Amino acid sequence: MASAAITLAADAPTLSSANTGFMLICSALVMLMTPGLAFFYGGMVRVKSTLNMLMMSFISLGIVTILWVLYGFSMAFGTDSGSIIGWNSDWVGLSNIGLTQLWDGYTIPIFVFLVFQLMFAIITPALISGALADRVKFTAWALFIALWATVVYFPVAHWVWGAGGWAFELGVIDFAGGTAVHINAGAAALGVILVIGKRVGFKKDPMRPHSLPLVMLGAGLLWFGWFGFNAGSWLGNDDGVGALMFVNTQVATAAAMLAWLIYEKIRHGAFTTLGAASGAVAGLVAITPSGGAVSPLGAIAVGAIAGLLCAMAVGLKYKLGYDDSLDVVGVHLVGGVVGSLLIGFFASGKGQSDVEGLFYGGGLTQFWKQCAGVFAVLAYSLIVSAILAFILDKTIGMRVSEDDEVAGIDQAEHAETAYDFSGAGGGAARTAAAPAPVAAAASKKVDA
Repeated sequence: MASAAITLAADAPTLSSANTGFMLICSALVMLMTPGLAFFYGGMVRVKSTLNMLMMSFISLGIVTILWVLYGFSMAFGTDSGSIIGWNSDWVGLSNIGLTQLWDGYTIPIFVFLVFQLMFAIITPALISGALADRVKFTAWALFIALWATVVYFPVAHWVWGAGGWAFELGVIDFAGGTAVHINAGAAALGVILVIGKRVGFKKDPMRPHSLPLVMLGAGLLWFGWFGFNAGSWLGNDDGVGALMFVNTQVATAAAMLAWLIYEKIRHGAFTTLGAASGAVAGLVAITPSGGAVSPLGAIAVGAIAGLLCAMAVGLKYKLGYDDSLDVVGVHLVGGVVGSLLIGFFASGKGQSDVEGLFYGGGLTQFWKQCAGVFAVLAYSLIVSAILAFILDKTIGMRVSEDDEVAGIDQAEHAETAYDFSGAGGGAARTAAAPAPVAAAASKKVDA
């Protein structure tokens, strides 16, 4: 992702209405990804957890938005302090920002940049929720989002994208969030589930998705919104790099979906809709950090490798015994690591920069830089997230009671259910429950 740069007054850019409009559209597309994620996750859980899963994504829209306005944007993109964190008091509460004041070095207003970045900050903690399905108190989850965004996401965003951030200065390439978003969320998910433990009945009871059409709808919305997520991260549309990223997003996603399905057919004997949706998301994850650096042929390789490895990785939870409910670790953590590290091999030198990977004659220099960014973010997020979960669990409690989990977290936490079947049944059941005038009218229709 492009970041702030200092320019000479003579070279200072002027506001571009075209780029401003383009970035506002991209921001809206990224916002749509959070409801898309809610549908994707919501369809993958059992009926009794559907609303809770939807709400775990939707609440992030509220909490992170307010934190971003109050101090998050300042922490992530303010003036660097020690290559670790940013701060700009003029941005606290988004005060003292002019309507046409430009983001340094670019042709879009600061307000446009900050709202685009806000949508990234919103969806990242929402990604974590898929690993925690069925068993987390909603109040504890909301508090976790606020704490995690403050001590994990905002600093990591500064490391990776903020001017002066250590990963940015080292030259770690992360076009749109392989480290800051996907590895960050996947490692956090692993840290939390290691603390809170498994669902009741894990590896014993069937926990199949209750609505695969809902999963496919969510995957489609994610795929659609991801074009804004990725192509918009160049912060403009003047030199073709955003267009390359757009193409590579489509190409890698297609390759990953096909690779996942082929693996699934060989391994399990069927092409499943869940596999198609999961494979597509794995490709989207992997191309997010790498799409600006690789060619379309490189994007095919990145997508295919990610689709295969993520398909293999989702089964590790059964072998290793951690309950990653909806495969956040297997898809987002593994996909983010694969996509970030493959830059060191497939970077063509003809995209966002002249950096070349091993297969293009550049040696392993960039690969080692990618390793530094990947494993630093992974370790930091995993450890701090586990600590936050431990503190919350020991104070207010992270998990609902076993009885509430078995009966259904929707009713326990939200006093609602996703589907109301009370009106279902045959004619006799309907007329028996109906008021006398309605029952009489129904009887006359039958007699007629």
